[in-house]
Amino acid sequence: MSTIHGYHAHVYFDAETLEQAHALCEQAHNKFAVEMGRVHERPVGPHPMCSCQLAFGPDDFGKVVPWLSLNRGGLIVFVHAETGDDIADHTEHALWMGAMMALDLSALE
Repeated sequence: MSTIHGYHAHVYFDAETLEQAHALCEQAHNKFAVEMGRVHERPVGPHPMCSCQLAFGPDDFGKVVPWLSLNRGGLIVFVHAETGDDIADHTEHALWMGAMMALDLSALE
């Protein structure tokens, strides 16, 4: 079994939900002291939509993920483990809240 070093949660949004997504990420950052990445207003890497990344440790999973589930307000959230195996982390070690979307895995090769 791989060692999980951390997690990323990617909050997806479009032009209409940008403010909602930014507010959700700010709230998570303030509530849990998770690291908030840049708000990408275009698809970046394997992600098919605009997104904001939240990074947190394994010990915070049980707090952050349930909170996102209850507070995402219809936004799509993609959560994945960080083990060092990017392909597995974005496929086998991942979960979706809301619609499941196709990732561009070629961006990880």
